[in-house]
Amino acid sequence: MSVGQRVPTTEEARAVERSWAGRRSALALAVTALLVAAAVALPLISGDALRGKIFAQAAPLFGVWNPHVGPGTVPAVLMALLGVTVVPGRLATMNVRALAWSTWALGLLWTMSLALVDGWQRGVAGRLTRPDEYLSEVGGVHSIPAMLSGFSARIVDHQPDSWTTHVSGHPPGSLLTFVVLDRIGLGGGAWAGLWCVLVGTSGLAAVIVALDRLGAPDAARRCAPFLAFFPGLIWVGVSADGYYMGVVAWGLALLAVSATAAGRRAATAGVGAGLLLGFSVFLNYGLVLAGVMALTMAAAARSWRPLPWAVPAALAMVAAFWLAGFWWLDGYHLVVARYYQGIASQRPFAYWGWANLAATAIAVGPATVAALGRAAGLPALRRRELWPAFAGLAAIVVADLSALSKAETERIWLPFTVWMVTVTAVLPPRAARWWLGAQVVVALLVNHLVLTYW
Repeated sequence: MSVGQRVPTTEEARAVERSWAGRRSALALAVTALLVAAAVALPLISGDALRGKIFAQAAPLFGVWNPHVGPGTVPAVLMALLGVTVVPGRLATMNVRALAWSTWALGLLWTMSLALVDGWQRGVAGRLTRPDEYLSEVGGVHSIPAMLSGFSARIVDHQPDSWTTHVSGHPPGSLLTFVVLDRIGLGGGAWAGLWCVLVGTSGLAAVIVALDRLGAPDAARRCAPFLAFFPGLIWVGVSADGYYMGVVAWGLALLAVSATAAGRRAATAGVGAGLLLGFSVFLNYGLVLAGVMALTMAAAARSWRPLPWAVPAALAMVAAFWLAGFWWLDGYHLVVARYYQGIASQRPFAYWGWANLAATAIAVGPATVAALGRAAGLPALRRRELWPAFAGLAAIVVADLSALSKAETERIWLPFTVWMVTVTAVLPPRAARWWLGAQVVVALLVNHLVLTYW
């Protein structure tokens, strides 16, 4: 700095940063809008040359263009109006416990209203009963030990007893869950759908708990409305990935509790975190990336104390499945082979490599995109409560580059996108209602213009 040059005041420096943050936000929105527009337009204008290969009639989303209304339309619109006009002010004054419960309740109501736009049977009770879904195999499981020990032998396709698409494409934890529900008298599509919605939306409360444990209750209050109304909840009601989202979210929340607690409570939470995160990799092979988020959570909490409890618990879960006859690595290699036996061998990565990100942008909504642009500056990167959001984004990038998720990522990446939404805490409070309005409009448009498969 030259002699005599005036040093900017703190307020002037903050004003400059706010100006740059606004520009980054606008740039992120513009680039994302172009990405989504290209992902939508390219299949429409390219004809069968591309449409016949991507196997997604409403690309980049998995569904078909079908403008419609249903029993959930009016409740969804009313929930959206309530969310924009009343919810932010009410949540801003709550203590964290009430905030967590309220976010879960609002997310549950919003999810169910969106699901019911397609009606009870198609929107909730029937989605997991289709021939390629989990419940189609439940009736054939007469012995859980036999199912687990023989699971890998039935992954590869083109054999008489091959598992259906979704059962073969996942470790046995998913099928095991629905078999257990059936055994305890909660069989059928309605119970399975409600299970996914209840566990999935409970993950919203887990995120609030984690942020509070990271010493950021105010950030939790600011992002709570965006969590409760984020567009990705369309696919929580109903897909099994919503269930996975809840399991991972509670695993990470318990890790944060363990890192900030002491004594028996820290140990119990650490073991619980390990069991849930360990079980998550037996729900979806891609959830091994939740390990990145777990390490990020521990770093954000500035404590590695949970690891001596969480790591052995996670390994115990792996050992339990191994002793039952399923070795994760065997299943993973076989599922890669199965993946390329199906339509994935025809879906071009040249399109889905970037269209996946467009689908994710729709799921997280414009507010999250704008907030990510705003948070790209160094001051925001120093805020430890934002690190899980960046970890979620990093996990998505790695998953995308693996080329093992071509399409349907609006649901597959829910365990990561829900954490990305927490970055909305950086949005200016005076603009929160406008951004929340943009979120609910996106959700309503998608759910009423596209007949989503999930």
